[in-house]
Parts: sequence; structure tokens; C-alpha cells
Amino acid sequence: MDNKNTLDFLAEVGMLKRIKRSGWWMIGIPHEESVAEHSFRCAVIGYVLAKMENADPYKVLLMTLFNDLHEARISDSHKVAHRYLNVRTAEKKAFKEQMESLGNDTAKELSGVREEHDDQITPESVVARDSDILECLIQAKEYSDLGFKTAEKFFKKAPEHLKTESAKKLWKNAQSWDSNTWWEKLGEFER
Repeated sequence: MDNKNTLDFLAEVGMLKRIKRSGWWMIGIPHEESVAEHSFRCAVIGYVLAKMENADPYKVLLMTLFNDLHEARISDSHKVAHRYLNVRTAEKKAFKEQMESLGNDTAKELSGVREEHDDQITPESVVARDSDILECLIQAKEYSDLGFKTAEKFFKKAPEHLKTESAKKLWKNAQSWDSNTWWEKLGEFER
């Protein structure tokens, strides 16, 4: 990979900081998170779940970090759009073209990881997918805790898609958790 291709690729990745997650604006959430924000926490959740599920955290990190890379070219599509568009085909085409600008070793590794993720056979791919779902659920819980009750629509079907016991337990605990209190003990005054 030459320096220009590397810089072009990194600029394209930077687009994910500006692309908003469409499911949130669809339900009226103002200042919704970007794809990059989602991908970052998804990767952190993936690492934690990989440790909990005895899966390879490095592979899960790759899967979660690069899972939505195609959205730099085709944007984020909500479920209503999926009804009318062949989003999966577009995602694969965009990702394949993105990989063409990278060096052979990098493209080969990332393409293999992407294929493994899509096949959903290995423990790492299942953990990565659960990380994506759990991140959306936690984000919906945070929006709900801030008063955006429409975000609770995500609580209905998304949990049914969780496969790992660790993700299921975390989501069960999150339902009665107040996401706005994590910092309170840190802000107490010393006497």
C-alpha cells in the first residue's frame, strides 16, 4: 500500500465520524451518535465479551472495528430502507472496493475477517455480532434514560438476536440499570 492510498483510506474511514446512525434519527433522537462512535463502543464491548466468552479478542476487535466500514461509501441504512434496497449486496460491493486500495496482506486479512463475521459460525463472529446488538441496546437504554422513550422500541426484538450467555446477562442487568449514575461516586466530595 503506498502512502497516498493509505491517506485516502484513512480519510475515508474518517467519514464515519460524520455519518449519523439512521435508526436513531428515524425515531426522532436529536444529535444521534455517529457510525464511528457506535463502532468504537462496539469494539470495546467486543473485547469485554470476547474475554467473558473465551474467544480471541484480537479477532473480535478486527470484526467490530471494520464491520461498518462500508458505510463510509453507502451511509447507514435503517430497517425501513432495508425493505426496499438490497443493502447486503451494496455493503459487500463497497467493502470489496475499499479493500482493493489496500496492500494485499491487509486486504486479505480484513476480507477474511469480514467473511468470517458474515458467516456467523465461529465463536468470534458470534461475539462480534452480539457486541453490535448489545451496543445498540445500551445506546437505546441511555437515550431512554435521558427521556427519549421512543428508543425503547429497540428493546422489543433486538434482545432475541443475542446468542452468547454473557451478552444476554449483560442486557438483563442493563434493563434495571440507570445509565446516568455511573459517575456519581466519582463526584462525591471528600470530607
